[in-house]
Amino acid sequence: MHGSQNPSTICSLGRSDVLEAARRLAGQIVRTPTIRANLLEGEAGCELYLKAENLQHIGAFKARGALHAVGRLSEEARARGVITYSSGNHAQAVAMAARRFNIAATIAMPEDAPAVKVAGVRREGATIVIAGTTSDDRKQRAHEIAAETGATIIQPFDDDHVIAGQGTATLELLEDTRALGVKLDALLVPTGGGGVLAGACLAAADEDFPIYTVEPHGCDAMTRSLSRGERVAVQPGPTLGDGLKPVMVGERNFAIAKGRADSGVLVDDDDMGHALVGLLLRHKLLVEPSGAAGLAVALKRRLPGTPRRVGVMLTGGNVDVSLVSSLIAQHGERWSASG
Repeated sequence: MHGSQNPSTICSLGRSDVLEAARRLAGQIVRTPTIRANLLEGEAGCELYLKAENLQHIGAFKARGALHAVGRLSEEARARGVITYSSGNHAQAVAMAARRFNIAATIAMPEDAPAVKVAGVRREGATIVIAGTTSDDRKQRAHEIAAETGATIIQPFDDDHVIAGQGTATLELLEDTRALGVKLDALLVPTGGGGVLAGACLAAADEDFPIYTVEPHGCDAMTRSLSRGERVAVQPGPTLGDGLKPVMVGERNFAIAKGRADSGVLVDDDDMGHALVGLLLRHKLLVEPSGAAGLAVALKRRLPGTPRRVGVMLTGGNVDVSLVSSLIAQHGERWSASG
């Protein structure tokens, strides 16, 4: 499926929009490193090039899209404030962007949002409104507040400026690997609503390698949508990958992905935990389970064919200490035994 990009008229974004976002974001974001994970390559059976967005502002790629979207608002819109709905990383990103531009922010978060992400939003000074447990619950509450206050909604993923901003992560990954003389054979992208995936598809529009979506079992909205050729709603099941469980992927995101992304690959909690602990013990990098999903696929050798050089998006690193401790207890011995 990884032919030329041909999104529908729903979205007119192109690679030039990602390049423009990169120009606007220069100096505002961290140019995170692309890390050659040579200590994990024996298990993966291929070269691994990890884009470490866990080292980004607020610990996730979401900072890119939020800063780009908020930065594009008019002074009049900024005066009315911003609002969003998110289980965590986008919430922190919008809160941070609002603080940077000295504007008010309200965040609708779920009842079961990870404590580390709630704390991150509070540190940035945003107002938190708790709204149910599903993305639809918090979306509805955010729209209600926006109607009451006139605040601008910064969409978590289905927004042109957000998508273009997220695409700058893949743009940097490609620049870094090119500088090393490396041509990727595949790219693995953990996928929730599809913002970072859509951005990756735009940034890599001129490349010929496949882009694989990675989702937890039972939360595979993008995989099912790509298979059906239309957006499919799911009722997300339980997963450690709390950032990868939308009811439905974004309309713009799907329009872009269906012309460029390949079929999805699914992971479970054990896969993500194993990858998280391996990355921590071998390379001293801490990611959250969602951020480890792409690496989990590589370590399990679940990609079609035998790609030699694989790019992996490490999308975030916001994880509760108690969960890290539990996962080390569960998976640490396997890594120690494997040398």
